[in-house]
Amino acid sequence: MIPLAELRRRFAGPGRVDWIGLRPARLAPPLSVTRCTVTESGLEGDHGRGGKRAVTLIQAEHIPVIAALCGRTVTAEMLRRNIVVSGLNLTAAREFGLQIGEVELEITAPCAPCSRMETVLGQGGYTAMRGHGGWCARVVTTGEIELGHRVIHRS
Repeated sequence: MIPLAELRRRFAGPGRVDWIGLRPARLAPPLSVTRCTVTESGLEGDHGRGGKRAVTLIQAEHIPVIAALCGRTVTAEMLRRNIVVSGLNLTAAREFGLQIGEVELEITAPCAPCSRMETVLGQGGYTAMRGHGGWCARVVTTGEIELGHRVIHRS
C-alpha cells in the first residue's frame, strides 16, 4: 500500500498557463496579456495587493462549473483572477506551492468572490463562485511567466 503522504505528492502531470490578466486599477477591466513579469508585489502592471494576495489563480476546469451554476457564459476576464491554470488541481497543490517557469508561488488562502460577481455574472453569481473562486498566492521567487508555461507543484 502506498503511504498517504506519497499519494498526496502524485499528480497526473503538469498544468499549463491558459490565460494571464492584469487589472490596471481596482475597477478597471482586466487586460489579457501573453507574458508578464512577476515581482514580489505581484504581476507588473496589476493593481494587486502584494503579500499573501500578490497573485490570484483559478483553475480553468472551474470556469464551466461557475457558468453552469449561474446559467450563463463565463470568461476568465469576468472572474478577475490573474492566472488561469488548466490540468493541475490547485487545491491539491496548495500544500506544496507552485512553479510557473522560473516563478515560485506559495498558495496562501482561498480567493473568495467579491460582491462584483453578482453584477458581472447576474443574480446568484456570487454564490456560483463560492468554492470555485481560486486561490491567492505570495511570490517566493520573481521572474517571467507566459501563456503555455508549465505549472508544477513544488515538492
